[in-house]
Amino acid sequence: MNMISRDERKQQKGIKKFLNSFTYPIKGLRYAYKNEQNLAVDVGIALLVLIASFIFKVSKTEFALLILTIGLVISLELVNTAIEATVDLVTQEYHPLAKVAKDTSAAAVLVFSIVAVIIGLVIFIPKIIGLFF
Repeated sequence: MNMISRDERKQQKGIKKFLNSFTYPIKGLRYAYKNEQNLAVDVGIALLVLIASFIFKVSKTEFALLILTIGLVISLELVNTAIEATVDLVTQEYHPLAKVAKDTSAAAVLVFSIVAVIIGLVIFIPKIIGLFF
C-alpha cells in the first residue's frame, strides 16, 4: 500500500491536496465493501429501496428521508468497521473491553437499521396498500 506520511500531506497544497483528500475515503469504501459482508447487504438493500421509491413515486420529502436513512446506515456500518479494525490493531487477544467496543458499535448499526426498516415501512406500506384499493 502506497502510504504518504501525515507531514507530507500537510506540505501538499492546492488542487493536489484537495484531490488526494478524496482518494482515502474511496479506498475506505472499497475496503469495507470488499471485506464487510453487512455493508454489501446494506448497499443491495439501498438499491432496492431506491428502485422502489421510483416505482411507488414517493414524494421529494420521502425520497430525501430515504436517502438520509440509507446514508446513515452505511455511515454507521463504516464507523463500526473502523472501530473493529482499531480494536484489532490494539489487541489480538480477548479482552472484555475490546468485546464491549466491538459489540456496542455493532449494536449502533443494528439499532439504526431497525429504525431504517420502520421508516421504510411507514413510507411504503401505504403505497402498497394503495395498489389494492
